[in-house]
Amino acid sequence: MRDLKNKLTSSKNTKNTQTRKGKSFGYQVLGFGAGGGSSTLEVDYLVVAGGGGGGEDDGGGGGGGGMRTSFPGGTKAIIESGTTITIGGVGTGSAGGGGSSNSGGNSTAGDITSTGGGGGGNPNVNGSPGGAGGGGALNASGGSGNAGGFSPSLSEGANGGNGGGNNSGGGGGGGGVDGANGDNGPGPTNGGNGGDGTITNISTSPLQYGGGGGGGSNSSRTAGGGGGGGGVAGGRSNGIPTPGTNGLGGGGGGGPGGSPARAGQPGGTGVVMLRDPTGALSAVSPGTNTLSTLPDGSKLATFNVTGTIEF
Repeated sequence: MRDLKNKLTSSKNTKNTQTRKGKSFGYQVLGFGAGGGSSTLEVDYLVVAGGGGGGEDDGGGGGGGGMRTSFPGGTKAIIESGTTITIGGVGTGSAGGGGSSNSGGNSTAGDITSTGGGGGGNPNVNGSPGGAGGGGALNASGGSGNAGGFSPSLSEGANGGNGGGNNSGGGGGGGGVDGANGDNGPGPTNGGNGGDGTITNISTSPLQYGGGGGGGSNSSRTAGGGGGGGGVAGGRSNGIPTPGTNGLGGGGGGGPGGSPARAGQPGGTGVVMLRDPTGALSAVSPGTNTLSTLPDGSKLATFNVTGTIEF
């Protein structure tokens, strides 16, 4: 199957917007009479990137994967049969000191791209920018969200929280909510909770995507991950951080301080959904991806791994 590029146009008011001429709603065939035969559809889309990894040793939580959607009521996108859909991979958690954890991978469907979540910072290191920003570690700032620069400003995700001045990491940003800042004391200091992800019902059941990971701490408290797959952070004596949830683009939890195991956790993989109101979608590949029929007769293609779509 050949990889066809630039086959999906974005919604209005994004930097990916392109002029579309001769478009009609639903199914259409291009190239008639000219040896063509490429078919296109208008579809609603949900594109969620991979979540960022959590930082180590009072580390910042990983930022949730960027999320962009046209549903409900947004401008549908045009997709061509044979388009390759790319699913963003996880950002790995940090365990080796220096720098910050890794950001998540981008998810793409033609011209629609969502940016991977930013990695959480290690001690004294800022969180990385991303679809949603990674949290900063102690004494460091959170990374900025909406790295793709789309409009409105939170179309991908929010900012990571700042680390506290006394051994506490900031929470990773979520789809529309900033990660919470780590405590500054006095007394025991707690990491910041991850920001909540964004809810969509493109699949008919409301689901939340792109939650930020919690920030690690040197206290016994464990900071929670944001709704939509964000991982729980580690605390000093009783907290083991958890990864972001695969298929939701959640950020990984930040690692604790003062514990033998201080590593941050990886983020979760992304997902892409394409909803066709005409019911013309006929196949997705490979077999780990699914094609289902919704109650209103629409077809929903769900991509959990990179693959192609046919109709």
